[in-house]
Amino acid sequence: MSKVLIFLADGHEEIEALTVVDLLRRAGIDITMVSMNPDRNVTGSHNIRINADITLAEADFDSADMLVLPGGMPGTLNLEANELLMSKVEEFNNAGKYIAAICAAPTVFGHKGLLKGKKACCYPGMHDQLTGAEVSFDKVCADGNIITSRGLGTAIEFALMIISRLSGQAVADKIANSVVYESR
Repeated sequence: MSKVLIFLADGHEEIEALTVVDLLRRAGIDITMVSMNPDRNVTGSHNIRINADITLAEADFDSADMLVLPGGMPGTLNLEANELLMSKVEEFNNAGKYIAAICAAPTVFGHKGLLKGKKACCYPGMHDQLTGAEVSFDKVCADGNIITSRGLGTAIEFALMIISRLSGQAVADKIANSVVYESR
């Protein structure tokens, strides 16, 4: 079974985070919500409080297959400010392991130089921060081990792309059908 860590910092976009958690769990993927705070309580950008599964100090990066960064402000900035998380994102990328980000969070990959020669997308108006990327306006981009998406309105497609990469397209299609999702 694939294992995914999703990182929740104060100010994250709740729908982007929880849509991924919900759909991956429906697909049987082991996804763990990781609080960037000293405790498990995290407050999203719209004052929705979430009790994460674990804290960053408890995260087992060695057993994870993918790291996911939801967007939102100042959530994205809070994720990028964490040196341990950023070193793990770079380590995963260098090892060819999956990293994924949505909304403003793909800019973190751009700032770290991880998008050179890769197709990537992000929240409108932030494309100049996808340093080195072939900027796309697709809802979701998957290029090698990196998956990016544009924002809250693309959260279901983002989650389905993650599922397709980890469990196959048939599983992603089954989940899409079960939630009555129709791509436009």
